[in-house]
Amino acid sequence: MPVPAKLTTDQGSFTLSSSFTVAAPHFRDERLDAGIGRMLHRLEYQTGVPITKDIQKDAAGAALVVDVQGAGEAVQSIDEDESYSLHVTSSGVNLQAKTVVGALRGMETLLQLVQTDHAGYILPAVSIEDTPRFHWRGLMIDSGRHFEPVPVIERTLDGMAAVKLNVFHWHLSEDQGFRIESKLYPKLAGMGSDGLYYTQEQAKEVVAYARERGIRVVPEFDMPGHSVSWFVGYPDLASGPGPYTVRRVFGISDEAMDPTRDSTYKFLDGFIGEMSTIFPDPYFHIGGDETKGVQWKGNPRIVEFMQKHDMKDPAALQAYFNQRLLKILQKHHKYMIGWDEVLNPALPKDVIIQSWRGTESLAAGAKQGYQGILSAPYYLDAMKPAEQHYLADPLPADSDLTPQQQTLILGGEVCMWGEQLYERTIDSRIWPRTAAMAERFWSPENVRDVSDMYRRLDVMSVRLEAFGLTHLTQEDVGLRALTGTTDIDAMRVFASVLEPVSFHERYQGQHTSQLTPLDHLVDAVRPDPPSRYQMEVLVQAFLKNPAQDGRERQELANNFASWSKAAPDVQRQVSESPLLADAAGRAQQFADLAKIGSEAVKYLSGGNAAPAGWKQSSLAALDAAQKPQGLVRFTVLAPLHDLVNAVQEK
Repeated sequence: MPVPAKLTTDQGSFTLSSSFTVAAPHFRDERLDAGIGRMLHRLEYQTGVPITKDIQKDAAGAALVVDVQGAGEAVQSIDEDESYSLHVTSSGVNLQAKTVVGALRGMETLLQLVQTDHAGYILPAVSIEDTPRFHWRGLMIDSGRHFEPVPVIERTLDGMAAVKLNVFHWHLSEDQGFRIESKLYPKLAGMGSDGLYYTQEQAKEVVAYARERGIRVVPEFDMPGHSVSWFVGYPDLASGPGPYTVRRVFGISDEAMDPTRDSTYKFLDGFIGEMSTIFPDPYFHIGGDETKGVQWKGNPRIVEFMQKHDMKDPAALQAYFNQRLLKILQKHHKYMIGWDEVLNPALPKDVIIQSWRGTESLAAGAKQGYQGILSAPYYLDAMKPAEQHYLADPLPADSDLTPQQQTLILGGEVCMWGEQLYERTIDSRIWPRTAAMAERFWSPENVRDVSDMYRRLDVMSVRLEAFGLTHLTQEDVGLRALTGTTDIDAMRVFASVLEPVSFHERYQGQHTSQLTPLDHLVDAVRPDPPSRYQMEVLVQAFLKNPAQDGRERQELANNFASWSKAAPDVQRQVSESPLLADAAGRAQQFADLAKIGSEAVKYLSGGNAAPAGWKQSSLAALDAAQKPQGLVRFTVLAPLHDLVNAVQEK
């Protein structure tokens, strides 16, 4: 995962043993050597086979030959060649790539090929020719609203490399925090971050860490809106007099930079020049979203400026701001990226539009000649199942774009906004669903088998935890903290059929701010747990022949029995924990769902009719469980509806 562009299998396999050696007969540099070293350590950890870490020059006799033509670009660009070929036979493995980045991609594939047989670990005989479908395959992390420490970022980069993502979009400023040190303007982070920010050395470390893994780092500094944290230390940047404090509530603020003052652009020139020494990537994200112009319209001087320059609305003033900002970026050899709102015919065609509004907005930009990145279907905080993200395509088959316009769609980017998470919960919100989206960005468009995707996603999820990611283990940590005990077997069963509500449902139900503790059941459970898809498939298979005494019938009966057994302990632990008080209703519904499911399987498998009124009362209970409560939702209600509706009544 992701599926290669072309893969053919052959007879036989290569056995992994302690005699495994690696040769790089042609090109070598520090990045390639480091990549080979990481691969060998992981191979050793994965198999338990002791492996020498020395890299030979002579290919003769080597188990793995890594044949790379050259280093690739000094500063990795959007056009970096990431292709590779990988051939495994019973006598050895050959990996070929034009660049080090291509070799890194091939090594990730090699590690995913490791299998067991009766004697130990093997690599099956395969021939792979692989290249990505899209050049831009990104993940955005919002460190502005809740700060994410460097170890979180670095383990995320390891996960990104494992699934062949190649752009880390780092959202570094927001109303709630300015997250990077500026030595030129020290009050940005000094007064606008609550002391939670990255030093320049830490940021450079992240950039270097990412580059070693073939990942570009694109910084985002939101302007002219979403910029209150800038004004805490530098109120003269703002369109209103202040004073300003870090904004604790989320949502769209009225404040914005003053686009009419030359001093604003002088400040930004100095700042962008400084950041360019930290972030060498040719692209610089300026945000640009959700600037409503409230503060502009309330400032007589700005209104007069707009009238004098024949600007009819705030959008025209923002276009003026972006035009002047673009000149600064060009001075520092940067290309501009912005969200949909920056799209304006006055901007040159080398500006990239990142679409949070959808494929129509993306297509509209392409039709005007602008390159674009799709993000709208890939918002992780929507808490959608992996399959919905997986089937959303930056270039859907029914696209009406011309072949030339299609080349302007650079790819897609997964977005992890930070309102409702922090360092302990971020992994479970990103992984493993992001691996499914990474496949959409890399693999051929016709790779769309949802069942096979979920099968492989379960395997990939376990692999990802080897990087120190905590998306699986954190649920237990959260449940222990909520109950105050290690005895969480029953709570595990309960949590397995729950997931967080969407961003908007939680925002309306909890009114979270930056100061809201993220320590409830909604923070412990993870989105799209295996129960959702597994129960759906199980019920569909069972209903094809419910009278048959098959595996599906027994598995369903066992599931509902385990729910019934766990329910009393769940209700007791929920009643004993103030932090779980909002889950009391869900705990009772959990017991009701277990009873309904067990009875439905019993009636259907026995060919018996239920008592009159059973279906109506059961469906009413399922409908009640569908309603918002406790900021968590059940994952199994749809298949339970199918079970109940299949039952006949007397």
